[in-house]
Parts: sequence; structure tokens; C-alpha cells
Amino acid sequence: MDVAGAALMRHAVIGDVGGHAHDLWAEVERLGGDPRSGRLPDDLVVVQVGDLVHRGPHSEEVVAVVDRFLQRSPDRWLQLVGNHEAQYLREPAFEWRQWVNARARATLRGWWADGLMRVAAALPGSPAASAPSGPGGTASTSGVLVTHAGLTQTFWRDDLGSPSTAAQAADALNALGRNDADVIFRPGVMLGGRHDHAAGPLWASAGQELLPGWLGVSMPFDQAHGHSSAYDWQRGVYRTVPEVVGRTTLDHDGGHETTHLDGGRIVGVDPGHGAQAHHTWRAWEHRPLSAGA
Repeated sequence: MDVAGAALMRHAVIGDVGGHAHDLWAEVERLGGDPRSGRLPDDLVVVQVGDLVHRGPHSEEVVAVVDRFLQRSPDRWLQLVGNHEAQYLREPAFEWRQWVNARARATLRGWWADGLMRVAAALPGSPAASAPSGPGGTASTSGVLVTHAGLTQTFWRDDLGSPSTAAQAADALNALGRNDADVIFRPGVMLGGRHDHAAGPLWASAGQELLPGWLGVSMPFDQAHGHSSAYDWQRGVYRTVPEVVGRTTLDHDGGHETTHLDGGRIVGVDPGHGAQAHHTWRAWEHRPLSAGA
């Protein structure tokens, strides 16, 4: 797909599903997709940020639904790896009370081996550099990088060599993933209990590592991520530093948070599902020709 064609597409970023198949089914239908056949509308690209499995009751069904889309529409369903999928791709990093069955494990490993599950995706940027996205940031012309947990400023600088566009960053991250580089799976405070502003794109904490690390630094491109939020949707409180709170706006109906930083924005799309799904959430929809999307 050329740049002009990509700019005309709708891009929907679906946050962590966490084993809630019925909610995923309903959201894909709302977007115009058919979960039974794996068909997507011709004008739609879906990026799912990972953590399809665990927590909710129907992880195997979630994997089966996504597999239909990946087999039928692999160029328009972009599946990212989350830290919960990574449990089945290498030595488990943490204990979990309930594992998916052998068929679902084989499917996840097959996606990774075949390149159907990747570390990152890049969405086209807005052509209007001056269109405001909120205080302290504008909608980036350099694209939107989508990863599971977000790309920290230190990882971007030290491990990737400071790429200037989302597409360059996605290519570099996916190359590391193909090589099974340990840095991709580098833990942070959520696993090790110690802050690491170089935490990898599967583990960075939004409120403690990702967002604070970009304060005072000009972002080269926008980002969207799942995995965690600076705002606790269940308790209704922030869990980050005051400087981030002052730059963040909330979409309670969508379960999205947008932090406006120098040069760009970071959109969090993790709805915070637990054993029960969040009461209201939807995909974050990005339309490149509309800078305020």
C-alpha cells in the first residue's frame, strides 16, 4: 500500500483484550468487520496491541477469532505481541494461574514464527503539522508508532539510535523481534519492582517509565500503546507524576488517555480489563487526513 492509499484508510487500535472474547467480537463488528469469516472492510486497518489472553474467561476463543482475521486479512489485521503472549514464546517471565490450552499456544507460536505477530506497527502521520492535538503537542507528521507498552525515550535513544519516524522505529523494533533480542523483553518496574527508563516495549509502565521519560524531550513521532495506563480506570485516580497529569486528557467512554508532550502525543488504549471487562471501551481510531484524530 502506498503512502497516499494508507492516508485514506481508517486505522483502529484495539487495546488489551485480556481473554474477553465477547467484547472483542462486538468491537470488531462495530468497526465493520466480520469475526466469523475474518473479513475486514476495504478501508480499515486494525492494530491490536497484544495481551489478547489471560484474565478473562475466553482466551482460546479470542485467539481463534484473531487467527481468522490473520489468515483472511493479514495485511489489514496487524497483531502485536504483548507480555502475556511472550509467556508462550520463550521462558515464562512470571507465574500465571491459568494457561491457555495447547492449541492456542501452538497458534501463538505459529504467528510469531511466521511473522504474523510483530513487535511494532507504524500508522501514517497527519499532513498538517500545525494542527493542534492539545496543550504542549501537535499531531505528528512522522507517523504513529504502536507497540504493546510504548517506546521509552531511553530505549529509543540508546537501543534504536534515535530514529526520526514511526516507520523507522517500527522496522528497528521488528528486526530486534525477529532476532529474539533480549532487549525487547527487558522488564521494568511492573515485573522487577525497580524503575528502568530503558524498559522494553512489552513491559514499560506508562505512568512510571514511559510518560515521565519523555518530559522535556521533543518527541520525534506520536505513539499509541496498551499494557498499562497513567490513569486507573477502575479506581478513578492517576498513578503518575503531576507533570504528566497536567498534560493528560481522558476519554472515559473509550477508555483512552492522551498525554500531550513536546512535539507529539502518547495515546494509551489499555481499558484495564480484569476478570470482568471494563464497562465501556472502544478502539482508538486514527484518520491520518484529520490531524485531530
